[in-house]
Amino acid sequence: MRARLLEATVDLLVERGFTGTSTTLVSERAGVSRGAQLHHFPTKNDLVVAAVEHLTELRAAELAEAVAALPGGKRRTRAVLEMLGDHFASPVFVAALELWVAARTDETLSAAVRPLEQRVGRETHKLTSVALGADESQPGVRELVQATLDLVRGLGLANTFSDDTARRRRILDHWADVLDRELNR
Repeated sequence: MRARLLEATVDLLVERGFTGTSTTLVSERAGVSRGAQLHHFPTKNDLVVAAVEHLTELRAAELAEAVAALPGGKRRTRAVLEMLGDHFASPVFVAALELWVAARTDETLSAAVRPLEQRVGRETHKLTSVALGADESQPGVRELVQATLDLVRGLGLANTFSDDTARRRRILDHWADVLDRELNR
C-alpha cells in the first residue's frame, strides 16, 4: 500500500505539479482509502517527503541500470550523453523538478529535499565520471564532468516546455566531440 501511495504521488507530481497534488487525489489514484493514506502519511508534506526519498531511489536505480547497458568503443561518450539526456528528460526528473521548485519556498520540504539532492548530485557525478572514463585527478576534468551534468540538466529543463529532442541531440552530438577531445588529451 505504501508503494502504491508513493507511485501515485510521483505520477501526480508529473501530471499536475506540486500544487495540483493533494492527499485526496493520491488516495484515489493509489486505490486506497483516505484513512489508510492518512495512517501512513498524515500530511501532504509527510507524503511528499517520502516521495522524495522514493524518487531518489528510483533515479539512482534508473541511472545505474542505464550505465550498465552502455556500449564500449568509439561511441561510448555519445551513448553516455544520450543516457543522461534521456534521464534528465524523463518523468522522474519532472517530478523531482516539481519538488525542487516547491522546496524553494517550503522550509520543511527543503529540509528533506536538499540533503537527498546533494547525495543524488554526488552519486550522479561519480557515475558520470566513471561512465566517461574521466580521470578527475587531471586539471579541469572534474569541472568538465560537472559542466556535462549542468548541460544535460538544463536541456532536460528546456524539454519540460516542449519536445526538445532534436535540438538536444544536436547539442549532445557536439558536446560528445568536445568531451572526447578534452578527455583524451
